[in-house]
Amino acid sequence: MRKLRSVSYRQASEFAFHHATALAAVALVVLIIGIFLVVTIQAAPAWRAFGLSFVTTAIWDPLRNEYGATPAILGTILTSLLALAVAAPLGIGTAIFLSEIIPKWLRRPFSFVVELLAAVPSVVYGLWGLFVLAPWLRTGLGQILADHLGFVPLFAGPSLGIGVLTAALVLAIMILPTITAISGEVMRAVPADLREAMFALGATRWEVIVKIVLPSSKSGIAGALLLGLGRAIGEAIAVTMVIGNANLFPTSLLAPAQTMASLIVNEFPEAFDMHLSALLLLAMLLFFITLVINLIATWFFYRTKHGVTNGTKSSLWAKLTLRRQQA
Repeated sequence: MRKLRSVSYRQASEFAFHHATALAAVALVVLIIGIFLVVTIQAAPAWRAFGLSFVTTAIWDPLRNEYGATPAILGTILTSLLALAVAAPLGIGTAIFLSEIIPKWLRRPFSFVVELLAAVPSVVYGLWGLFVLAPWLRTGLGQILADHLGFVPLFAGPSLGIGVLTAALVLAIMILPTITAISGEVMRAVPADLREAMFALGATRWEVIVKIVLPSSKSGIAGALLLGLGRAIGEAIAVTMVIGNANLFPTSLLAPAQTMASLIVNEFPEAFDMHLSALLLLAMLLFFITLVINLIATWFFYRTKHGVTNGTKSSLWAKLTLRRQQA
């Protein structure tokens, strides 16, 4: 009798656990769909009023109810891609060092320091960029670029300290932990027997990294870069504090500009009616962009986990066998 009670208690616990976790998953999906529907409904008046001209015109004038998001869209693209260009080599290089070179007893504390960057609030990055990075760029790197490369439109204009370059550097630091952590995990997932086979054939550590580790993890690294790009596109507070928030085309890295997220943060508290709808339309556009980027990143991770890794492993084993025969 006691045994039957124990069995029925375990079955009831299993039933409750299964349905509780299913309810949590469904609630999360419902929450995301609810947010999307609310934003879409509120953005509908602006879409009906402006249509595609919302993303092809540059005038943003709430007083005359004229809204064009082209400068903000271009500012978002430029700052995010520049941040990715800075963070990608640093993040991948750090991931290689942490996964392949550093002694094991030092890996955990160094990884903790890198991951700690992800826990720093956005406003702290913004304050650091405003009071430390911006003054240094105004009198240092920015001034050097303006003096020696000012004839190039990309570096034209006075060095103000705040602007596209400052925002991109702050974003690069913010997405660095994401790229490093995910790339490192993908590299550590490469089978150890491939490394050992290369070392047995006399390969150096550099050859193992270049010919085994990186080819096997390229899809995962691409996914990590896309996740970092998505984080950079959606960042608001830190960028708002250092980009200058000017509704201008970002023709120079030293000039102030704005992003979609910074525009929403700046004007949302005072917005109403069509102004509010235009900001929510901008938010919906931002939502779609980040959604597409995350879906592509997920596809890269899927390729890393299923099929592609096995195919890469087989081709690498073929190369190792051929090299062994040639030796």
